[in-house]
Amino acid sequence: MPTDTDALPTEPAPADAPPAPDSQQSLSTEAARQLTTTTKTEPQMQGISSRWLLRRLEWVDVKGGCYRVNRRRTLTPGRGRVQFVQNSADDVRIIPETLRALPILAEFPDTAVLEELAALFSVRHVERSQVIVTQGEPVTEAFIIAHGRLGRYATGMYGGTSALGVLADGDQLGDEAVGKDSPLWSQTVRTETDAVLMAVSWAAFGGLLAARPALAAHLERFVAASRLKTDKGGEAAIDIAAGHSGEPSIPGTFVDYDASPREYELSLTQTVLQIHSRVQDLFNDPYNQTEQQIRLTIEAIREREEWEILNNRDFGLLHNAAYEQRINTATGAPTPDDMDALLSMRRRTRFLLAHPRAISAFFAECNRRGLMPLSTDVDGHQVPAWRGVPIFPCGKIPVTGHQTTTILAIRTGEKDQGVVGLRQTGIPDEVEPSLNVKHMGINQQAIVSYLVSAYYSAAILVPDAIGLLENVQLGRAVS
Repeated sequence: MPTDTDALPTEPAPADAPPAPDSQQSLSTEAARQLTTTTKTEPQMQGISSRWLLRRLEWVDVKGGCYRVNRRRTLTPGRGRVQFVQNSADDVRIIPETLRALPILAEFPDTAVLEELAALFSVRHVERSQVIVTQGEPVTEAFIIAHGRLGRYATGMYGGTSALGVLADGDQLGDEAVGKDSPLWSQTVRTETDAVLMAVSWAAFGGLLAARPALAAHLERFVAASRLKTDKGGEAAIDIAAGHSGEPSIPGTFVDYDASPREYELSLTQTVLQIHSRVQDLFNDPYNQTEQQIRLTIEAIREREEWEILNNRDFGLLHNAAYEQRINTATGAPTPDDMDALLSMRRRTRFLLAHPRAISAFFAECNRRGLMPLSTDVDGHQVPAWRGVPIFPCGKIPVTGHQTTTILAIRTGEKDQGVVGLRQTGIPDEVEPSLNVKHMGINQQAIVSYLVSAYYSAAILVPDAIGLLENVQLGRAVS
């Protein structure tokens, strides 16, 4: 039944009344975009880094694909690091072949004798702040550090104790006494952390020498070679007369060369880039799909190239730096003292390379001491520096599970006998120096393939061209 209100007329809305919430007055932006052309960017890539190492290396054009590093003959074998197998706290064993890292056993061929020698070492657990050897006392044992950090100290001419450095995993102590009569310890060694040592007495070692004439003969040759005249780098000395008067006989000499110089073959990084022909034909406005695919692929290859130059076991800088050019941090965190020690080991250090977290840890130590590292201009960039040497970040330097990493100090260039990058320019289908893109054809699925290849390597011309500050503890020290 109709009511009285149904017959009432509807009052019109005022002219200035707002529209209903869900009523649309004009074309929406979502609909309008259907008739417009959007402005697009090139494909972006988060994995692109600054690649400071590739940018700062001096590159040598290797036309023959192989680069030979000729050096003077070295009479003193270099020192390496011994490696271990650990099954439990008390079951720690030396890998016998790695005993050749000791100069006295370098190039010794008989692995069976090395196995006997490794079995002579016993495990010794030492707590923190314990003295292992004392300066001036007779040398009766040799030690290899399986784990831990040991500090070296010596009393100077005018009294007082000086810190000489740190020994860590794989380092050795006492083997330098071979061939010396009544050797004495030249330093005091104390544990800075709890440590696991492998120890052997000289009496046990002498018994092995008596039973194995081949080992005794090898050590005799080592002692005889160590008595030859060498310079500070262990190279055969060049006899020179100076400061004389009258007519003395001038010494004759010659410069001997290494008979087996190291050769570096160019390494490579490759991938096969695949693009469907329909994409290649139809979707090229405003950006060419093939060009963008190749551009991003090249970026990824260059990133891997820098990683290989640092980490490759054959030619990578971290694995090929001489052990004499490696030092450990004094306390774990990278301090200004550690950085000074690293820089003092070589001339003309061009730059320091460190993980970004290591740079942060170094700045934290500077803040603790009230120091402010300066910056230097590098190609228009303000880069942090220490002692005028720029510090470049590189996230490809590994960080271990114990949150430690390495800082590198590098001298570059052939002229300064430094580190050089190796590549070959002018290769077929080259799109960048030593990088080419070759068309491989189209398969039955209409996929076009391109082979993208980069050829490169790196060489350390002399051992002191690169130095490493190892076992750099990351994070902020908690007091």
